[in-house]
Amino acid sequence: MHRRIIAPGALAAASVLLAIPASAASASPGAPGIGDPYYPAYGNGGYDVSHYDLRLKYQPATDELEGTATILAKTTQDLSRFDLDFLLDVSEVRVNGALAAFTASGEHELEITPKTPLAKGATVTVVVRYSGIPSSKQAYGFTSWHRTADGGVGANEPEAAWWWFPSNDHPLDKATYDVSVLVPDGSQAISNGTLQSTSSRLGWTRYNWRSNKPQATYLATLAVGRFDLSTGTTESGIPVVNAYSKDLGDNAGAARASIERTGEIADWLSGYFGPYPFDALGGYVPNTNTGYALETQTRPFYSPRQFANGSNVSVVVHELAHQWYGDYVSVAGWKDIWLNEGFARYAQWLWSEHEGEGTARELADYVYASHPADDAFWTVKPGDPGAANQFDIAVYDRGALAVQALRGEIGDDAFFAVLKGWPKQHAYGNASVADLQKYAEQISGKELGSLFDTWLFRPAKPAAPAARTASIAKASAAPAQPKSWKRIAATNDVHEH
Repeated sequence: MHRRIIAPGALAAASVLLAIPASAASASPGAPGIGDPYYPAYGNGGYDVSHYDLRLKYQPATDELEGTATILAKTTQDLSRFDLDFLLDVSEVRVNGALAAFTASGEHELEITPKTPLAKGATVTVVVRYSGIPSSKQAYGFTSWHRTADGGVGANEPEAAWWWFPSNDHPLDKATYDVSVLVPDGSQAISNGTLQSTSSRLGWTRYNWRSNKPQATYLATLAVGRFDLSTGTTESGIPVVNAYSKDLGDNAGAARASIERTGEIADWLSGYFGPYPFDALGGYVPNTNTGYALETQTRPFYSPRQFANGSNVSVVVHELAHQWYGDYVSVAGWKDIWLNEGFARYAQWLWSEHEGEGTARELADYVYASHPADDAFWTVKPGDPGAANQFDIAVYDRGALAVQALRGEIGDDAFFAVLKGWPKQHAYGNASVADLQKYAEQISGKELGSLFDTWLFRPAKPAAPAARTASIAKASAAPAQPKSWKRIAATNDVHEH
């Protein structure tokens, strides 16, 4: 038997090591990205956020924003350090009440080192105090903050939060929100969810908004300006708040004529997708010069340019369809964007049918026939388009064509059961294209791998036999342009992010 002789100094060192919690000894930094291959630096590892409480003060005249963000989270590993995605200037960070060290790194990372390491499974409260001028900040050469004549707007995809609040910026980490904004009297602050209260004092008015269902960070929005507000209730009982900049000029009437139909359209969509999943509804049109619209949760953002040629109900249909396909069920990764855009575009086709301006089948035939086999349109794979093509028109039009192909393959009964059952199955969560295929196979009893591969993943035009099998392009002659086509095509700016 051999006996080890341990020196007294070594015994002392061992006792010190034993006094350190195991979690501290094994703690490591959280990853600076959540793991999305399209955007490796977006989101962060090591924790999940459950709630954001944002208390803000904004000065429209100078674009100055001051804020205190309180973030409630739970750790998913032993953490020595973690990141938030953020661009503004930080003055103080506290983790569980204690001051924490912090530094900016990369294009948009805020690295935070708590006073003591955080154990896996711990509940954590992070408080970040910050200020800055959002319009002065860029990352990767662009900004998602829209400066307007009367204020500013945070709205973009796949990123917008960095310019106005620190976050774990990826759809996989959804959370609830309280957004409280102090603005000078005469300005309004618009955000998601329900307006809980307003109060005025000494020339300033505070607006308190609440989103009580899980919401992806890119779907959170803030708009400050001078707005005309309209309120109402849908036939199904959902409160509606719409906001229109007082400076829309010639676009004002067309914007109102479109967005005031929000309640009607949401009720109509619920017949296809199931009950509306949130407790608030509306839309807003600030006086921005951008061209796109965005499905910000419960209250979509619309550019004035969407209404430059008259009313545009189809774009309202598109953004409201996203409340189910994109918001209620969000992508697991950005490669799954077809789940958002293909189905929102298909909702426009269903609306065309509803309005008697061309059936979904006629629109599918027209799209299929309009693009010859050598058109670059067919080289984009809607099921995995790549970051550079994430908002390519093919993701929308070829994406909707794939939805029609699914309908033709499994029949109307199974198809409409999928449209309604899919959001419910993944309610307030995330899902992938593969998840949808599996669900459609369960509902229809059919093996759909070949169909999904042909219409979503092959960089080529599906051959005529495949189209005929999916009940597309059966007519021998070139199909006529459906009456609704120009209205639908007029919404193509929605993808110019």
